[in-house]
This record gives sequence, C-alpha cells and structure tokens, in this order.
Amino acid sequence: MKFRGVIFDMDGVLCDSEALMAEAAGLMFRERYGVPATPVDFRPFIGTGEARFLGGVAEHYGVKLQPDRDKARAYEIYLELIPGRLQLLPGVPEFIAAARARGLKLALATSADRVKLLGNLAAIHLPESSFDAVITGSEVQRKKPHPDIFLLAAERLGVPPVDCLVVEDAPSGLKAGRAAGCRCLGITSSFVAETLSVAGADWVEPDLAAALPLLAD
Repeated sequence: MKFRGVIFDMDGVLCDSEALMAEAAGLMFRERYGVPATPVDFRPFIGTGEARFLGGVAEHYGVKLQPDRDKARAYEIYLELIPGRLQLLPGVPEFIAAARARGLKLALATSADRVKLLGNLAAIHLPESSFDAVITGSEVQRKKPHPDIFLLAAERLGVPPVDCLVVEDAPSGLKAGRAAGCRCLGITSSFVAETLSVAGADWVEPDLAAALPLLAD
C-alpha cells in the first residue's frame, strides 16, 4: 500500500462549506459592526480556523473583535444557512469505502470547532463513526499552517506521519501537512491547482472521486 492512513480536512474536502462560512461571517460583521466584509476578504484565511478566519478580516477593517462571542454568532448564522444548501462533495463515500477496503486508518482533522463539525456531518449525512479519529481546532494550540493537528491525528491513528496522506483544499492546510511529514493531496474546490502545488501538494485533483487511483495497490 502507498499509505497506511488518510487524514481528511473537512471544509472544502468533504463538503462545499467554504463559501457558506464566508457568507455567515460576512453577515456577522454587518450585524455586529456594520462592516461590508465580502467573501474575497476571507480567502487568505481559509483553513486557518475560524478565530483567524474572523480575526484577519477584523484587522483588515480595523474592528476590535470579541472573539468568542463573534465566532459563536458566526457559527449560529452558518448553521442556519446550511440546511438544503450544504452538499457532500463528489467521491467522498466511495473514497472512504475504498480506503476501508484496503485496511487504511482514517482521521478527520478540522481547524473548525466541534459545533461546526457536527452541523456539517449531519447536513451531509456522514456519520462521525466513518473515522477512527476526529480532531477539532480546539484540541491544538497552534492552528494550520503549523503541523500540530496532523501530528495529533497521526498519533491517534497509530500511524507514522510519513505513512499518512493528508487531503486538503487550502494552502495553509497543505503547508501544515508537509510540515508534519505527510504526503498531501490537494482538492481544487477552493483554490486552483497551481496554488495548491506551490503550497506543497504532491497530487492535485478536482475531488475525491478523481483521486481514487491513489488508493490502488
């Protein structure tokens, strides 16, 4: 086998949530601060965790954020937006099934908080039990692009990082995966292939359906 474990990011890998989170965050900024934040403002902070996702835009607009309160409100708006809109990305069930059939260990490692993880999984009808380990951003002090979340995921799987494949859609996540010593697959749901390659992707595919050959013997 090429890999013994697969570590999935969530947003932009399992579900098409990045645009919806930017929409929710923009609505929070308008509601709390009267700031006309746009989806473009949030792009540099995709994959870094919601604290930085909101904090970076707050710095740009000169807003003094109330981090816990504002993040909670952004998540609240997000969970109101996703019913009927959040979609499972192509190939997710098939990739998970193929990895299971080959005896691979699977982890989900997201910079988001658990409330968002649970909301996403419920909306796309993907059981948490699909994974051997689930790690959220609240469990590591340093967020992506630091490697901490992927090192913790590999540790919980009992698989050395060098034998793990990290699946990411954002440059920050790919940099984190490379720093952890993992090999990396970039999914072009949020950024173009060249951007992901520069960030450290060993392979780049449009979705997990196209990435199934990576699991071949």
